[in-house]
Amino acid sequence: MSQKRDYYEILGVAKDAAKPDLKKAYRKLAIKFHPDKNPGNKEAENKFKEASEAYSVLNDDNKRGIYDQFGHRGLEGAGHSSPGGFEDIFSSFGDIFEDFFGFGGGNSRRSQRGSDLRYDLTIDFMEAAFGTEKTISIPRMDTCEECQGTGSADDKSPETCAQCRGTGQFIQNQGFFKVKTTCPYCQGQGSVISNPCKKCRGAKRVEVTRKVQVKIPAGVDKGSKLRLTGEGESAPTSQGTAGDLYVIVNVKPHKFFQRDGTDVICAIDISFIQAALGDEITIPTLVGDEKFQIPKATQYGDTFRLRGHGIASLRTHRRGDQIIKVLIKTPTRLNNKQINLLKKFDKLDKNKISNKLKNLFKNL
Repeated sequence: MSQKRDYYEILGVAKDAAKPDLKKAYRKLAIKFHPDKNPGNKEAENKFKEASEAYSVLNDDNKRGIYDQFGHRGLEGAGHSSPGGFEDIFSSFGDIFEDFFGFGGGNSRRSQRGSDLRYDLTIDFMEAAFGTEKTISIPRMDTCEECQGTGSADDKSPETCAQCRGTGQFIQNQGFFKVKTTCPYCQGQGSVISNPCKKCRGAKRVEVTRKVQVKIPAGVDKGSKLRLTGEGESAPTSQGTAGDLYVIVNVKPHKFFQRDGTDVICAIDISFIQAALGDEITIPTLVGDEKFQIPKATQYGDTFRLRGHGIASLRTHRRGDQIIKVLIKTPTRLNNKQINLLKKFDKLDKNKISNKLKNLFKNL
């Protein structure tokens, strides 16, 4: 059986190397010899396992002390699980994943972040157009004020969990593999509280309902998402940070205006006399009533545009336009005088549809 190499030699560090130096050296080797980068390369795989084994021992103060004094045999004699197996390799993956992708594995006691929360907020059309401010009530898990998040009813520090010996994990042998599971006695914290706080019962957090002020910017639309940093749930541990609150905006429809991006669309009814002769009318806008001139010979469905009378853009803050769609309304109740006048007009109208149809049939 070949003799194991010195762990410091494997990592290429001095015997008094600090933990940051150990981690830096290990990461460099782990990335270089990772099996995914060297498929089918047994030599690279062995070097990866070797580096993982060395790092798992030297990064543990207890194991490192034993190794410095007694070498490899000291670790075996002390009853430590044999390094270099799958247990240590998977633990090593956790360091790499956490550094490069923002999440870790293997160590359940790392700094944790509080959960993000979502709140669906419905506002009026005008509130979305011009912005508003709302106070909302958010139920969430917050740091216990009774114990200041320690979970203890007194000033005593948490005691090391006797079941997992402070590791926060249980290691189970399943054939060739070593599987790590969270310790059920301390919930992966590695410590237990002998005299729990009566309010939070040692959980360090309690459920509270907190009022949050939300500023709605002008121009939000249905589905807009507002992020309030740190207004989510507090972290399960004192080392963690609070989550965020995401407010999802829903906008009620308006009885007169419709929205198309930053433009607003409205439909107005006019008489056929107004359409033919033109007229000055008063129309509603987002900022109040305004005079508008209907041009002569306006046709059904014609559209007109009021520049800068729309909704402000969230990005550029430039306002869109108001688009006016004309609908010509036919009168349904006419007196005898009106009927006679319309008949006279009909006789004088050379462009009426019936004359055009006669000419069409003649051509056919």
